[in-house]
This record gives sequence, structure tokens and C-alpha cells, in this order.
Amino acid sequence: MKPFLTFLAAYVLSQFYRSFLAVIAPELAHDLSLGPQALANMQAFWILGFVVMQFPVGWALDTIGPRSTVSSLMLVAVAGAVVFAYADTEQGLDLAMALIGIGCSAIYMAAIYVFGRSNRPERFALFCSGLLGLGAAGNLLATSPLAWMSAHIGWRSAMMMMACATAASTVSIFMLIPKLPHISAKTSEGFRSGIVTILKTRAIWPLVPLTLVSYSIILAERGLWAGPYFSLVHGLDTVERGTALLVMAAAMSAGALIYGPLDRIFGTHKWVVVTGSAITTASFFALATFNMSLTAALLALAMIGGFGMTYGVLMAHSRTLFPDHLLGRGITFMNVLFIGGAGLLQPLSGAYMNMMNNAPPFIAYARLHLAFGLLLLGALGIYLLSSEKRNMKTHEAKAAR
Repeated sequence: MKPFLTFLAAYVLSQFYRSFLAVIAPELAHDLSLGPQALANMQAFWILGFVVMQFPVGWALDTIGPRSTVSSLMLVAVAGAVVFAYADTEQGLDLAMALIGIGCSAIYMAAIYVFGRSNRPERFALFCSGLLGLGAAGNLLATSPLAWMSAHIGWRSAMMMMACATAASTVSIFMLIPKLPHISAKTSEGFRSGIVTILKTRAIWPLVPLTLVSYSIILAERGLWAGPYFSLVHGLDTVERGTALLVMAAAMSAGALIYGPLDRIFGTHKWVVVTGSAITTASFFALATFNMSLTAALLALAMIGGFGMTYGVLMAHSRTLFPDHLLGRGITFMNVLFIGGAGLLQPLSGAYMNMMNNAPPFIAYARLHLAFGLLLLGALGIYLLSSEKRNMKTHEAKAAR
């Protein structure tokens, strides 16, 4: 329980950093004269820093262990938060976001690596989704509380407070996370050969499009576009906008927690993911309608946040395909797809919104949500071709005997 709570505190901060821009984006745009493309690029720099570290993180988890890997990188996140608090140019903010992304890159992977090494495989989705659900408190922190702090002490002081919290979490990781025994593989696989082995696993290929699209769309909506959408289309101020985003963040937290046991209850990873993704797609199509009321928009975004959190179940589906000695590299490969998709999607969506700058906001955002729905629908169609390695109910019953 102690390692779980220690990682949870760090993951709350990681979730905050990947979604806080949606709340203070209008203030950043005003104070530093930033346009939609600049805001999208800023989030993309966080993703870039996060993604480029994933394969090195996977190798480090398999070789030097989670404690040293996470605590070292989180120091970079502390530096990034301080740089963000003092930045007065777009380039300074981009650098800060890249540093924060690097610093957060190992937290979730290290947590599920520790759990994957020390628990039965059929409980893997429960842990992944539980950490996601509880860690979504970071999303909650990046809504009304951040909006309140920004309104009363300014966004720069708020970021300095987060830098201090990140430093405290770094110390707790180093002090409280134990070392794990090294696994000796039957065949020695280095960094490159391990990745090649993963890429040759054809069973994961139908999972790739949905892995690229599903979480990246949720991250883009919650972390970047939902705030300006409520501001420009529905006229909400900073605090009202934070409260509206709180609804989606709470739904994301609840959804991740609810997804945790579903694969064991229904005996399938695949059809749990299919059902949730289909409802999420329909909700994006609903947001694509013109003149949607604020209440309807809040409901649609809550549905997207709750049903779209299939991350943990998709990760569990892929986890069954990787041998233990490649677990670190396997799960980080999948995480590259999850977060890397957002790295592609966010600047592309920013470029699109920049092109739509002269269109009425309700039209621009309706078309953006339509595009998100179509992307998710296409990826879901390919995922339907995937197969499952085993029946969860049967496996768990055998394990119990």
C-alpha cells in the first residue's frame, strides 16, 4: 500500500501538468499575446518531452529499477515548473513544458511496472484503472482550485506552489519505493533488440490505431480545447470555466475507477473497450451539433470523460502479450502510442483551429468535435479485428483454485 500511495501522489501531479493549460489558457493568451497555435504547441512540447523519454524509461525500469528512474526524472519536472512560473515568452513556456513532460515521463510506467512484477496478471487492469481514477485528482486540482488560485494569486505563483509540491513528491519516491530483484531473461535482449521483439508481435497491431487515438483525443479535449470552448462558445469566465471542467475531470476519475474490474466481471478486455469507445464516439458527434445548450455540452463532455477512459483496459489487453523480462519496454511502447498520439493530434488540431480563426466559435468547435468523433470511429473499426489471448473469468477461477 505504501508504494501505491507514494506513486499516487506523484501521478496526481503528472495528471495536473498534462491538463492545467485548459484553465489558464485565456490568461496566458492575454498576458503573453499567444494565439491558438501557440497554446497547442505548448501542450505538444509537454507531450514531446514525455514521449521521447518512454523507451529510455522502459529500458531503465528493466535495468536500474523504478526508484532511481523516477526520482531522477522528477527533478527535471521541478525545474520545468519553476521555468514556467518565470517565463515571459512563448519559447520559455515551450521549454518549461518540455522539461515538465520529461520529468513526468516515468511516473505511471514505474507504478504499473512495480505492480506488474508483484501481482497476478488478471489484476493488472484493476490497478492501472485504479491509479488512473484516483490520480485524476490531478485533473480536479487543475480545474476550480487552479482557477481560484489564478484569480487570486496569479498563475505564476500557482506554478511555484506546484513546483514545491513536485519537489516534495520527488523526495518521497526516493525514500519510500523499494528496489526490485533483477529478472534474468533466457535470452539477453538489449534496448534495440527488445523493441524489435515488441514490434514483431503482430497481435498488438490491431490495438495500435485505437491506442494512438483514444486517450489522445480525451487529453486534447480536457487539456486544451474544453476550456476555450466553454469560454468562447458559452461565455464562461475563469471560475465558471474551472467548474465546468471539474465536471469532465470528475467523470474521468469515476470512469477510470469503474473500468478497473469490468474486464474480470465480463471476462473480456476487448468488448469493454469497444462499448466505452462507441459511447465516446457518439458523444463527440453530439458535441458536433450547432447551438448546443450549456447543460447538454456538460453532459456530452462528462460522457466523453467517463466512457473514454479505456486506457487501463487497453493497457491490460496489451500487457498479456509481453514476456516479463520485456514488461518495462512493452508497457512503455504502448504508452508512447497513447501519449504520442496526442503529440500529433494537438498541434494538428491547433493548426485547424488557427485556420478557423475567422469562423464563428460554435462552428469551429462543432467541426473540431466532428473530426475527433470520426477519428475515434475509424480506430474502433480496426480494433474490432483484434483477438484476446485468454478468457479473464476462466483464468481468474483457475488462479483461485
